[in-house]
Amino acid sequence: MAHKDWTVDDWKRVIWSNETKINRFNSDGCTWAWIRSGGSLKSHHVKMTVKHGGGNIMLWSAITYNGVGWMCKINGNMDKTLYKEILEDELERDFPNDNDPKHTSKLVKKYLEQQSYNILEWPAQSPDLNPIENMWSLLKRRLNDYETAPKGMNELYERVTKVWYVLMKPEECQKVIETMPKRIKQCIKDKGRWTDY
Repeated sequence: MAHKDWTVDDWKRVIWSNETKINRFNSDGCTWAWIRSGGSLKSHHVKMTVKHGGGNIMLWSAITYNGVGWMCKINGNMDKTLYKEILEDELERDFPNDNDPKHTSKLVKKYLEQQSYNILEWPAQSPDLNPIENMWSLLKRRLNDYETAPKGMNELYERVTKVWYVLMKPEECQKVIETMPKRIKQCIKDKGRWTDY
């Protein structure tokens, strides 16, 4: 792996980006409520479900060592054209591309070749090697701290932007990015299988 000897200072230069989906009513998978032994479930422990999940929003954003970046709401699905448009906002750091087909399309490759980005070789299907995934997880946990579900998609987006821009601290980005040398070391040790991150 080309970055096996990188230090934390090297990883500080990288812009970490990816997409995520935020559901209006909870997650697509299992959720857990922790209660004390002998305690009972309260209404705030139970997330009500709605047929088809009540809607969701797709987002793209980035983080750096200095904190979270701007967030782009994606209407519909992210495709190669939209991804290229997002990248056209000047990025001046190293940029990992995770081999998602829209990220490696001829359109995007041609655009990136014309830019001064340093594209890092990156394994496909490796969310455990991308610190933004930890930040997406933290964002979703903080959204679950609201006692009531958002009344609609606009309120969901307002909550997302408030949490992302106001409650997410640079120190949290720094903490996950500083784990990169350990992530890479574990990935190599485990021959490319998933890591604990």
